[in-house]
Parts: sequence; structure tokens; C-alpha cells
Amino acid sequence: MAQYFAESELIINSDGSIFHLHLTPEQLADKVILVGDPGRVKLVSSHFQTVESEVENREFHSVTGEYNGKRMTVISTGIGCDNIDIVLNELDALANIDFKTRMVKDHLRSLTIVRVGTCGGLQPNTPTGTFIASVKSIGFDGLLNFYAGRDKASDLDFEREFKRQVNWNEKIGNPYVATSNQALLNRVAQKDMVRGVTIACGGFFGPQGRELRLPLADPNLNEKIEKFEYQGLKITNFEMESSAVEGLSQLMGHQALTCCMVIANRLARKANAGYKNSIDGLVKLVLDRI
Repeated sequence: MAQYFAESELIINSDGSIFHLHLTPEQLADKVILVGDPGRVKLVSSHFQTVESEVENREFHSVTGEYNGKRMTVISTGIGCDNIDIVLNELDALANIDFKTRMVKDHLRSLTIVRVGTCGGLQPNTPTGTFIASVKSIGFDGLLNFYAGRDKASDLDFEREFKRQVNWNEKIGNPYVATSNQALLNRVAQKDMVRGVTIACGGFFGPQGRELRLPLADPNLNEKIEKFEYQGLKITNFEMESSAVEGLSQLMGHQALTCCMVIANRLARKANAGYKNSIDGLVKLVLDRI
């Protein structure tokens, strides 16, 4: 029996748009670029040859248009996996739920989703300016643990080995390991992006090992993370969204990948606060390859 989604579960605005994103189903393209910064939407859409719609609500700024014959939507998510939960669920609803009947469509639509963002590098081969494509994403945020299919979307062997090697503190919550879509990874990363493991943190300071006035629960966690290696993969970078993007997409039947530019290298203790002028190179690569 088909499930009906009540008004409290699927909130639709009076103009027929989804609650947070303010998009209507017709405004969503099959190819989606996610960016954290609302200001970066204009950078991405500046490459579009045509623009058919532009919508803004809170931190969510969306533009749908055409790039080299490909219809695309670029959306800003703000910071954090909690916002990704909103964005991915609403994108999936736009694609796969009939807003008139409030029921799942007979034929499901699979979106191609690439997050383009910034990150902190954790290895000698990830200096500032490096482009990293996430093969795996370890979620420190706990988001996927709230979904019934959590184990289907996590590499459980990788998860166990990570917790063993870093002597994981269970009080932090259980990490999960999401995997990017292999075909999308190969198409976008090609030979000019470092392929590695990304950790998506639940914050910018303590969760990423930054210590200002508050002491850390495990001051040695970053050192253990940098030494971790499993199946030929090392942890290459920190950011705050990738695990939720890949994990939720896998559960929903979408193809997803995260590509980031390193703006700070934690080993070298160097950062590039003026990265906004150079991330356009990564944007162009993703637009060409998605």
C-alpha cells in the first residue's frame, strides 16, 4: 500500500514549493551542485549560458540553468550535516513525491549530486590548493544513525577498523563510513584530484581538533587520524558535510560525490583565507565533468 505523507511530515508552501528550499518540482534539474556558501552560488551560476529560475530562502540559494547543454541546479546548503539532512530530504521529495497526491511516484528519479566545497588537508600530499575527491567519508556527525538503513549505507568493516585504530571514544557517538558513487568519482576526479578519505565533523573547532579556550576530550585524536590507513586509503581531509551527502544519497538511490579544495593544511599549520579567488578552478572542472 502506497504511503501518504501528512502535512506535518511533508511541508509544502502555499505556492507549491518545498518548505525550506522554496523550490517547486519543476525547478529541479537532474544534475545538482551543492555548495556551502550562499555567495558561491553566483560563482557557479556565472558559468551558466542561460538561467531559468533563481530562488532564495534563509541560507538556501538556488539557481537552475544550462551549462554547455546540461541542465543543472546549484544550491547552497549552509554549514553542517544537519543542513544536508534538510537539503537532501527536500531534493528527494521534489524528485520522487507527487505534491498533489502526497504519495511516492511510480517511477523514481535518480539525481546526480556533487558537493563542491573547502576543507582542511591532513597529509603531506594535500597542501593548500589541492583538489580532493572523497572515496569514503567518515561521519562524526551521527546523522545517518537516525535512519533505519544506516548499516546499508556504511562500510561496516572500514568503520570497525577506524574505531580500532584510533581507539574511538564511544561518548562522541558512533561514526559511519559512507561511500561515493564509483562511476561519478571516476568521471569527475579523473587524474588531477587526490582520491582520499574525508572526515565530516560536527563542528569547526573541537570536532576538528582546534583548541582555543576549551580543552579537548581527546587531544591526540588528530594525530591518530593522520596515521590511520586501511585498504590503501588514508584520511586526507576534514570538512563538515560529505558523509551526509553520500550516505543519504545512497539510501535514496541518488549518485553523490564530494570534491573539495584544501584551504588549510593542519600538518603544515598553514591556511589560505583568500581561497575564494581560486576555487573557481574546481568549480569549472566539476561543471565540465558532472
